[in-house]
Amino acid sequence: MKLKWIFLTLVFTMATVLTGCEPILALNPQGPQAETQTNVIWISIITMSIVLIVVMAILITVLIKYRSSKQRDDYEPPHIEGNPIVESIIVGFPIIIIIFLSIITVKTTYEVEATPEKYNDQEPLVIYASSSNWKWHFSYPEEDIETLNYVFIPEDRPVEFKLYSFGPITSFWIPQLGGQKYAMADMVTTLHLAADNPGEYWGRNANFSGEGFADHQFDVTVLTQKDFDQWVEDIHQNEEPITEDTFNKLLEPGHLGKRAFTGTHLEFSPAPEGEHAGHHHGDSDSKHDEYTGHHHDDNQSEHEDEHAGQAVR
Repeated sequence: MKLKWIFLTLVFTMATVLTGCEPILALNPQGPQAETQTNVIWISIITMSIVLIVVMAILITVLIKYRSSKQRDDYEPPHIEGNPIVESIIVGFPIIIIIFLSIITVKTTYEVEATPEKYNDQEPLVIYASSSNWKWHFSYPEEDIETLNYVFIPEDRPVEFKLYSFGPITSFWIPQLGGQKYAMADMVTTLHLAADNPGEYWGRNANFSGEGFADHQFDVTVLTQKDFDQWVEDIHQNEEPITEDTFNKLLEPGHLGKRAFTGTHLEFSPAPEGEHAGHHHGDSDSKHDEYTGHHHDDNQSEHEDEHAGQAVR
């Protein structure tokens, strides 16, 4: 009787506490990429729950059926041989589960790494999202505007976020629109997202990057295409151009509020892609040599050719 009341008290307490919890944003998708990832999460949860229920049922059965009992001193338990059917189930089912989850994971990974299928016929909106300690800079090269710590995007249109960092590695994450992706200092990574409904969403850096990490956040607003175009027009009418000096001050460590500018910092501080990439993904060998400081000497080349000829003879 006492165990019953303890159990009921525990259930009631958990129900009371969990009632006050906010909904898990990752399980409330507002875009096709987030919906795909949410489905994978639920499939994984259901699969693991089935495994847990079966294991617990077997455990309880074994504990009850084979529990210790009083026997005479000379009692010897019967010898039991292995059961091939049971052993096949024990080995086979985990393998099947792993294969099942692996196929789903690989398939959905390719899906979320590309433009959402239903938006393939649309031109994506390209936004460069760069992080610094501890701010987010959003550059719209086509619209020729830049925002700080907030981003506006249109609904029902694919968005390509080009991610990189002016400091340590960070992770760009909007839970209701898709999964997170790293932003690094020497290369650009691309995150494909889209929003199905207008609204206010929340984003943040999901990778620890120093003392200001806790407040390294940004706001996401999804508008209709008409309202988005009007917002771009308002920025051009009301905001000042961004300059190199202003941008350098924004890069200084610290927290700032929301700001907007006309123009983008890409004009004087381009993203690390192409010839500017840290991995030297330039368009020609000459650009690569110029970046790395390597120079070819014609006399040295002729000297090497002469030695090569002597070696052949």
